[in-house]
Amino acid sequence: MSAPRLLLCAPASGGGKTTVTCAILQALVDRHLEPVAFKCGPDYIDPMFHSEIIGAKSRNLDLFFLGEDKTRYLLERNSVGAGLALIEGVMGYYDGIAMSHEASAYHLAKATCTPAVLVVDGRGSALTLAAVVQGMKTFRPDSQIRGVVLNRVSPMLYPRLKECIEGETGLTVYGYLPNLPSCALESRHLGLVTAGEVAGLKEKLHKLAAQAEQTMDLEGLLALAAEAPALEAPPISLPAPVEGEPVIAVARDKAFCFYYADGLELLEQMGARLVAFSPLEDNALPEGTCGLYLGGGYPELFAKELANNHMLMKEIHEKIRHGLPTVAECGGFLYLHRHLGDADGRYDWHMVGAFSGQAHNTGKLGRFGYITLTAKTDGLLCKAGESFPAHEFHYWDSSTPGGDFSARKPQSDRGWECAFHTPTLYAGFPHFHFWARPELARNFVAAARRYREASL
Repeated sequence: MSAPRLLLCAPASGGGKTTVTCAILQALVDRHLEPVAFKCGPDYIDPMFHSEIIGAKSRNLDLFFLGEDKTRYLLERNSVGAGLALIEGVMGYYDGIAMSHEASAYHLAKATCTPAVLVVDGRGSALTLAAVVQGMKTFRPDSQIRGVVLNRVSPMLYPRLKECIEGETGLTVYGYLPNLPSCALESRHLGLVTAGEVAGLKEKLHKLAAQAEQTMDLEGLLALAAEAPALEAPPISLPAPVEGEPVIAVARDKAFCFYYADGLELLEQMGARLVAFSPLEDNALPEGTCGLYLGGGYPELFAKELANNHMLMKEIHEKIRHGLPTVAECGGFLYLHRHLGDADGRYDWHMVGAFSGQAHNTGKLGRFGYITLTAKTDGLLCKAGESFPAHEFHYWDSSTPGGDFSARKPQSDRGWECAFHTPTLYAGFPHFHFWARPELARNFVAAARRYREASL
């Protein structure tokens, strides 16, 4: 049976939907209602924040990666037993790919029949807020918008704003949060915060939750969530799993922390045994390693520590050279370079050296956004000519970016060549979700098993 569910959205980024999402999640955790959180889009940070700091299970729902059927399936599967499934939108509610609503929060609410609650920043407006809400509600006839929460409004003004908005739009206003500067959540780079900072974040969230209990209609929001219809999620056909539980070592520490949890679980469903290790602290790969997964993260911020771990880098270099099946995305790709430095040569750290080039900071986003990758060569993940969706978000570039895939922006003629793809390696800036094409996960696990058999 589907869990009650809501999607929190906003007219634009910066309106407070993350703050409101975290306040509601923490309040429900404090009530022992076991909420599960979801983030619309490819973002890694918010799901880590939901799970590591708030303690709520959190997953990504990305329609570009997954399509509608897989999105509904994963929403339903991850919501079993939850008191509420709370989805945080992305950007403005209708903002999707290339000036369309494709893969937007609106698209997600529509595809999953989820009631949407609009978070509106109340600073500096009065009657105009009703115009904004009405416009958002009626911009599409099937907008799914069923309610409003106001953010950064004063207790004195709130009753009048509530009456105005409800009278003008017919939507219920489910409370507000006042301006709480001491509870600001500006930095959520979870791979970087210390234990003391985590404690400070948790204190902020408990204050937000207490405020939500006082000034938000949580019971009303739960009742609205319960009105969501049962999800129609068709079963997903998966490839047969690989036998033998080959060990795939997964880099997990402050330098490497960007993974899609559903993607890791899919590797296990395909037969892998995942074992975490730290490139910062461990001197060797886990015993029995026959596959290596280096996700994204912040290797550039820990370059000195990584560079000083000579034993592990030497082992990784030699094993990749001799065919250890390896997936390295973005930060993991940076780690495999020979040099990691800046464009001005002010510092230069020696890394693994699987590639001869240097990675350097450009100071700006490069090739940002969704892409479709098409393999030019047969390799670890797929055959030549096969395609899968991916995403790029990085400030660093490489003198050896690879060229074994053609990348194409959706609804655009823009494209480029990128990434390395051999029978035992995928390495490049684009990151992807294994659920987009489960065969990619099986192919990786099958290669790990073949490596183990060849090593016996």
